[in-house]
Amino acid sequence: MPTAVPDGAAEVTGGRTEAVGSARSFALPRGTGRTTARIAALTAGQAASMVGLGLLITGPARGLWPLTAEDTVNERLEQARTGTLTTLSSIASEAGNTLTVVALTLLACLGLLLIPRLPMWRQAVFLAVAVSLQSLVFLAITESVDRNRPDVDRLDASPPTSSYTSGHTGAATALYAGLAVLALSRVRGPWRRVVAGLLLLLPLLVGAARLYRGMHHPTDVLGGLANGGLSLLIVGRALLVDRSVTAVPSGTRSARTVAERPPGTTAVILNPTVTEESERHELRRTLERHGHREPVFLETTADDPGAGQSARAIREGATLVVVCGGDGTVRAVADALAGSGVPLAVVPCGTGNLLARNLGLPLSPVAALEAALSGGPRRLDLGSIEGDGLPATGFAAMAGAGLDAAMMEHTDPRAKAALGWPAYALAGFGTLRTPRMRVTIRLDGSPAFRRTARMVLVANVGTVQGGVTLLPAARPDDGLLDLLVLDPRGPGGWLRAVRTLLRGRAAPRRPSTASTLAAEGDDRHGLPVEFFTFRRAELTFDAPQSRELDGDPVGPGRRLTAEVRPGALTVLLPSREK
Repeated sequence: MPTAVPDGAAEVTGGRTEAVGSARSFALPRGTGRTTARIAALTAGQAASMVGLGLLITGPARGLWPLTAEDTVNERLEQARTGTLTTLSSIASEAGNTLTVVALTLLACLGLLLIPRLPMWRQAVFLAVAVSLQSLVFLAITESVDRNRPDVDRLDASPPTSSYTSGHTGAATALYAGLAVLALSRVRGPWRRVVAGLLLLLPLLVGAARLYRGMHHPTDVLGGLANGGLSLLIVGRALLVDRSVTAVPSGTRSARTVAERPPGTTAVILNPTVTEESERHELRRTLERHGHREPVFLETTADDPGAGQSARAIREGATLVVVCGGDGTVRAVADALAGSGVPLAVVPCGTGNLLARNLGLPLSPVAALEAALSGGPRRLDLGSIEGDGLPATGFAAMAGAGLDAAMMEHTDPRAKAALGWPAYALAGFGTLRTPRMRVTIRLDGSPAFRRTARMVLVANVGTVQGGVTLLPAARPDDGLLDLLVLDPRGPGGWLRAVRTLLRGRAAPRRPSTASTLAAEGDDRHGLPVEFFTFRRAELTFDAPQSRELDGDPVGPGRRLTAEVRPGALTVLLPSREK
């Protein structure tokens, strides 16, 4: 599907790369009708569900606990009132007032359209539609469900609507939680989660204030939270996750393929699901500032995550390839460029961004490209791995089996999109009880030795998400790969493993000691962590294990064979990395 790019940039359309002319004409984004119909259908379902829940609360379930305890909650809150709490509750309640929500929504949308160099239309539409749909569903609910307000002294004038649901709470949820989603997905820097957390706290404060002021029953507030949250989920899934609406390029165009471009062309291979139109424009401007005119933009697809585009760029004479995407996209492009001598500039746009983190690149896409173009070429190693059901492929960062692979399998893609790398940590809590595996290890042709393990990790670099260094000796340019065998036993073993990893001082054992290791068998004197370095490793598991490659699950299997490809990849890095 075509994606809009700025004037003078290149565009991929139906397998052709075209240069966009300067003439423009208005056209609705593609997929608008289908997405609108989908949102409308889901919103109708949301309204029906909320109305059904309200009729249940006011009908058959009204004599059941906990509904029978709601009056007691309201009465106790009335008895707990103080002058200070009343003032604070008034301020919090105003944060969900209709005029406040409308004004802040308008200001936020205007800011999204006017402050960035390129308007963030998708984000502005997401926020405006979510807030608006929440209001429409709220009106449908109050027309269908008749519920009296609590029988206490109410501190605000009672509006003519039903007590169910809390309109203040629903509107606050749609607005402030929507802003939190945008902060997590668009803001870069250490404060984005703090800002998002404060924004998520506001709907809860509004709901608590409405309870305190005697305006709603507890289930009314819960209904408001659910109403606002469902509106965000429906609109966010359609516009921010599925991205079924894409801009249509317009104006006159002259067909121009990569083959028709002069030698020295710059190819930008990007994953369209994680690269916004505004970021493409900024990347193009950065390239042009460094003398890379008319870069060719090639989009990856589900069937071809980067290898085909890279091979085409090399074939047509590219002298620089820029990759924009997550670890999977970077891996595919790096594998295709291996041995070609064509330099690669890594622009991190994904969740983990392991290679970029380990190379010391900024995690902002534009800043990373600026740093790479201001530096120089450096030869880095690549790993090559294969196994049963896994064809030989290259990897730039890590591959593994066991606990880490299970964690990747259980990470929800929507959580990754909203939270970033902490989504892996959340999934990790559910996989800590992954069964211990038995594995036979052979390093560089030396005698094999046996181990039990929770996880084995083969790495070209040592640091994972969150800045945690798992393999302290791993270097991407030392001509070696590193192996981590993690096998903590009990709480004490986990504590020792964490202490070892945090210290990062354990020296890796060389393959020359493999004969000694084979004699040791499973007795490692209680060591919860072991490190090894090698050029070729063969891992055979007694039973099929979950496996991952640069953060992507690749299916279970019983075998992994990894080998280093010294200096196979040329990467542009800042001068300080040279």
